[in-house]
Amino acid sequence: MTKTSIYRGLPALAALALFSGVAWADDASRLDVLRGLAPVTTLGNDAAGKAALKANLANTGAIQLGAAHQPTLLPFNDQQRQALRDGFIAANANVLADGLGSTLGGVFQQLAPCTSKNDGATPDCKPLPPATAKVVGTANDTARADSSAGKYFFANATTNGTAPVSPEAAAIIKDIGGVTDPFGKAYDLPAGAKGADKFGDSRPFQTEPEVLTFKGKDYFDVPSDNLEYLYGPTQDLRDSPSYPSGHTTYGYSEGIALALLVPQRYPQMVARAAEYGNDRIVMGAHYAMDVLGGRTLALYDLAHLLAKDDFRQSVVEARDELAKALEAGCKEPLNSCAAHDTGRLRALGRDGLFYESTQTYGLPVVHPKTARGVEDVAKLAPEAGYLLTAAFPYLTLPQADAILTATEGKGGGFLDDGSPFGVYSRLDLFRAGLWAEAIAPKAGKSAAH
Repeated sequence: MTKTSIYRGLPALAALALFSGVAWADDASRLDVLRGLAPVTTLGNDAAGKAALKANLANTGAIQLGAAHQPTLLPFNDQQRQALRDGFIAANANVLADGLGSTLGGVFQQLAPCTSKNDGATPDCKPLPPATAKVVGTANDTARADSSAGKYFFANATTNGTAPVSPEAAAIIKDIGGVTDPFGKAYDLPAGAKGADKFGDSRPFQTEPEVLTFKGKDYFDVPSDNLEYLYGPTQDLRDSPSYPSGHTTYGYSEGIALALLVPQRYPQMVARAAEYGNDRIVMGAHYAMDVLGGRTLALYDLAHLLAKDDFRQSVVEARDELAKALEAGCKEPLNSCAAHDTGRLRALGRDGLFYESTQTYGLPVVHPKTARGVEDVAKLAPEAGYLLTAAFPYLTLPQADAILTATEGKGGGFLDDGSPFGVYSRLDLFRAGLWAEAIAPKAGKSAAH
């Protein structure tokens, strides 16, 4: 069997856009995202940045080889097999829905199944109910476009590999003294070199001294291995720039969207999103910095969507619609169904340990100023609080921002430069979600915990 793109669950044009670049205009929001991701381009300028780049390669390799002994949700061999399954992207949230638990996740996947009569070459993914589809689709489309724009922008300052970006966009890197192809230059595999990505920012399976290969079954239970997802035929990433991770962007966009729509599973969906991104490292396809960039971008974009009244109202409508559909399939109240879970995300303690391991991936401090304490989310990025209030409406926006501030992860990372975008890199939605649940009014407390 000859398999096609792992994006076969997406419309053809969307699948092409995710790794081949998209037509993008220099709107303010797009430039703000690129500006927020741009600190990666200056890491080669000083000792702290060079240390972070060195750790990025080393820590990525250790995770991929299993030498990091990361507290993954499954034993490492099983996590490798999960990584193969997580190579698939479906625009109807089917892949991430197992984060809803073995009961609700199963109902959801029956509601919007992805099937195939030819081993996944041409899958058939049933659409979600309309209001739910609108929320999931908007979140995906917004973040995917920004992620796609970033790949070639940071690789060689183009929009698609060949067409130069505008002078205004190019100035983002120039004005901070950055360089394109930061990973290629740092890891002695610059664009166009033998074995390198011809555009720049070669991936870890090209730069690491050793890459572990493994076999398993893909999302459609077809025998596969990770090399098929790196060199082809399932997907050929050799000329696909690495930064930021498109899969991670997708995983967090869709994972947090499901967390907003089924808040009874908010922390678990956050952990599932982290697993989906982490599995790109396990696969050999991405660096830790790629995953951190994709996560930050997704949270930033989703928070800014939620800051708009019409999108927040769409979330309310979709939550009601989805709750009715899930309860109809589960035959019990949603809270009870959410509590029935025998899957790998059933233990919050284990979920939290794993999520914590992905918060910084052990990368060293690059910006000492932001590492000295917490950053006030309400002052830097007040819209971030909507990531909580949209799921837990008993919170005010100031309360939500205060929770996000109190639960921040370690600061000073390569993106945490004191900017409004940078603070998103240290948000810990897992801990924040638990805090929000803990202070719920008694009648509104989730029965899932």
